[in-house]
Amino acid sequence: MGVFKAAAVQMRSGENPQRNAADMERLVRQAAGQGATYIQTPEMTGALTRDKKAVVSEDKDVIVSTARELASELGVFLHIGSTAILRADGKIANRAFLFGPDGATLATYDKIHMFDVDLDNGESWRESASYEPGTRAAVTEINGTKLGFAVCYDLRFPQLFRAEALAGAQVLTVPAAFTRQTGEAHWHVLLRARAIENGAYVIAAAQGGVHEDGRETYGHSMIVDPWGRIIAEVPGDEPGVIVAEVDTDQSTAARKKIPNLKNARDFTVDAGSADAPLLRGAAS
Repeated sequence: MGVFKAAAVQMRSGENPQRNAADMERLVRQAAGQGATYIQTPEMTGALTRDKKAVVSEDKDVIVSTARELASELGVFLHIGSTAILRADGKIANRAFLFGPDGATLATYDKIHMFDVDLDNGESWRESASYEPGTRAAVTEINGTKLGFAVCYDLRFPQLFRAEALAGAQVLTVPAAFTRQTGEAHWHVLLRARAIENGAYVIAAAQGGVHEDGRETYGHSMIVDPWGRIIAEVPGDEPGVIVAEVDTDQSTAARKKIPNLKNARDFTVDAGSADAPLLRGAAS
């Protein structure tokens, strides 16, 4: 794509997938109306709920069908940050979808890192109790731009983004539903760090506000350029849309200024053990 307008859609998904699909459609149309040709929605666009009994297969999912039709009608690349999908083996995936301007599925990505944490305010999450983690990173080309995938908690694992950057990704994506507590502490700095480390744009559509199931998410959907500058941000947790120009030449320029992807070297860790692992750098 070279130069194009990208949008991040901030939502406050509830427990009703049909209502969430209608909210998504309204915001996606708003983004397309502002000239965006790549539009990203947040993690769990379909529903933020602790009840997983209503999760259905991809062919029956209302978010998937609505997004496919929207992408085709509007002629845009529509990236559903994720939604819960029932797999053929009966397990549930936290799955991202990228639909092309013809409505075809260009890529899927199942969230790899599960949010299993105990926070200071008493919040406790065990994502692995409901979801089967993915095992495959993904980089997809859209009109000459290479796009790397991640979802929410993946943000804390820089090796995923480095691997995608080494595979050519100029744009890294982090649709999320960050908790308010962790978002206030780490959201901005982690997104900027992933952009700086990899000389890549980072686009992160987020959930925001108090949801029907009681959880509270941070919002602040963001687009960061390859030099680590925030070029668009939703200022709080209300639903909305941000649009910014993405110029992949800026990724090339950042990597020329700071060629850390090329300069990295393999090394070992001296931990007092003869069988210390070889850690692989960008030269590998």
